[in-house]
Amino acid sequence: MRRQRTGLTWIVLSWFALVLVGCSQVGTDAQPDTASAPAILTQPADQDVAEGETATFAVVAAGSQPLAYQWSRNGAVINGAVTASYSAAARADNDGDSFTVRVSNPVGAVDSNAARLSVRSAALAPSITAQPANQSITAGQTATFSVTATGSAPLAYRWQKNGVDIAGATAATYTTPAEATSDNGALFVVIVSNTAGSVTSVGAQLTVTSAAQPGGVDVVTYKYDKARTGQNQSETVLTPANVSAATFGKVRFLSTDGKVDAQPLYLGALNIGGVSHNVVFVATENDSIYAFDADSGAQLWKKALVPAGETVGNDTCLKTTGVMATPVIDRSAGAHGTIYAVARTQSGTAYHHWLYALDVTTGAELLGGPMPITAVAPKGGGTLTFNPAQANERAALLLNNGTIYTTWTSRCDLYFYTGWIMSYSAATLQQTGVLNVAPNSGGVGPAIWMAGNGPAADSANNVYLITANGVFDTALDPSGFPNMGDFGNSFLKIAGDSLSVTDYFAPFNGVTLSSTDKDLGSGGLILLPDQTDSSGTVRHIAVGAGKDGNIYLVNRDSMGHFSATGNNIWQQLTSILGNLGELPSTGHGGIWSTPAYFNNHVYFGPVNDSLKSFSYTSAKLSTAPVASTSVKFVYPGAAPVVSANGTANAIVWAHQNSDPAILYAFDAGTLAQLYSSSDAAGGRDQFGAGNKFIAPVVANGKVFVGTTNGVAVFGLLP
Repeated sequence: MRRQRTGLTWIVLSWFALVLVGCSQVGTDAQPDTASAPAILTQPADQDVAEGETATFAVVAAGSQPLAYQWSRNGAVINGAVTASYSAAARADNDGDSFTVRVSNPVGAVDSNAARLSVRSAALAPSITAQPANQSITAGQTATFSVTATGSAPLAYRWQKNGVDIAGATAATYTTPAEATSDNGALFVVIVSNTAGSVTSVGAQLTVTSAAQPGGVDVVTYKYDKARTGQNQSETVLTPANVSAATFGKVRFLSTDGKVDAQPLYLGALNIGGVSHNVVFVATENDSIYAFDADSGAQLWKKALVPAGETVGNDTCLKTTGVMATPVIDRSAGAHGTIYAVARTQSGTAYHHWLYALDVTTGAELLGGPMPITAVAPKGGGTLTFNPAQANERAALLLNNGTIYTTWTSRCDLYFYTGWIMSYSAATLQQTGVLNVAPNSGGVGPAIWMAGNGPAADSANNVYLITANGVFDTALDPSGFPNMGDFGNSFLKIAGDSLSVTDYFAPFNGVTLSSTDKDLGSGGLILLPDQTDSSGTVRHIAVGAGKDGNIYLVNRDSMGHFSATGNNIWQQLTSILGNLGELPSTGHGGIWSTPAYFNNHVYFGPVNDSLKSFSYTSAKLSTAPVASTSVKFVYPGAAPVVSANGTANAIVWAHQNSDPAILYAFDAGTLAQLYSSSDAAGGRDQFGAGNKFIAPVVANGKVFVGTTNGVAVFGLLP
């Protein structure tokens, strides 16, 4: 029988049910949902894109969902831009636009920081507007190829010869080394590139002939070329077989109005008044330039470089000082060709220097010249002004890529002086750059002498020279350069366009060399042809020497800077040149001249020593040179030059500064003496007292030698 529930039982069950329901309601009310306003965790970032590219702005936000986004440009709402990121193609007129985003939800809203859009012009791929042109030269000459290209900067250039990259040929213009007939038919191209692409030029063909041009090779600059090698490989007349006292000697003398310290220059087959002449140009310390017929000796014209109201410069130590530096010729400039020269004059006690441009056929002044030479350079706390009374232009002029470079030394080593380098447009004579390499030296040097040698230049438009004794700042800046910009006794590499020192080498004992008057810059440097070293790396080397008798080979790609503990250079041959002791009335031994290069040999003419030939292999010099045994050269030694027909019939020519002066010829291979102007009986070939720092010039069967009152001309006897 089922038991019946009582009324009390129902009452208890109902009470428990009510309790359970109440507990459930209390739990729900204790944990309610809480809504939060938006907060930006990551702000939109600035965007830098090229025109046509997509710029994307993005935001990261937190807060109660759902979150809503609205982007604005420059404060104006962008329709449809309602997500956490916004993307759009960039146009040029968007540059500088500002983008923000508002993030919102039912609780609130927040605005982002503004993000800026920068739009760059779209990179333009390179396009060649002027292709390299075919070039024709004779053996021993250099050829220059050029390209003109447009496109977004920077443009990079890479020249190739017969499909192989040319080391270091990375400029819009490339000048070859002296070429041989084996290079005939070589094809040169240049690859121009930037971030947008590349383009290859058409091939330019090089034609190399062995036949000399009418009148022989032109000699338009000191030591034949911008590398200052001193080699003429287009000499077809003079050979070791016919250069002897029996067949060769002085054929005439070209009289001038003053001392000839500048090297003569030469143009073959120059049309003057409808007549073709081989012309030798002679500059004198009396501020005159002459043009002589090189074959007959007839004077074709003479030009005085003295403005009205002025006179030739005169010094107590140097006496008459007019045109001291070797001029330079551009046969393609002007209607007939132009010769550029620097003249020194004075009015009363005031001195002046002038840059002239003259027509090679008449001597007429060109380009509205002459241009007065002035300069101002920065120095610590102020400026430095060029003082023409304390300066001379001794080193030869350099013409490279349409720019004339002048380098300045002191007047008689009288203080105060510093080393100036100035550049001028060959087309206008306007000054284009100024550099002083001792701005904070207090006027105690260095100067730039180099025994009359000119600065050298490479195909990348770098200029190289050596400074003489003077202040060198042994305290270096973080880049390893002298902290005050004073470069005494240094090899310098200078950017030709900006006239800034980009690299250098200074000996560890340079301060001692300066204090004992042993200039590194008493001699000039030459740029050696590229060679592959023993590891297979192509090296670009400059070589030079000074009064200390050391030969320094410097890697032009990393010159070594200064270290107080040693010289970090490619190669050094120590105390190998000249009598290093004191010499009566001349100071020191070593080198006071410029070497010459030919066929993997380098020739030096030290003071009180024999002519020396060093073989050059694997980009280094031999340590045991061949030496001439017939003669030693008195102060200031000899500045040798080499004539040859390609690589055959090579002769080294050297001048002895004695009284009477002597012209020597040596076999280039053995240095056996072939000829001396003192050989012939009766003084037949004598040409007067010696003159310092003379470099002979060989052209078209003639040898031209500067003297104290003209030029002696040597050749085959009638």
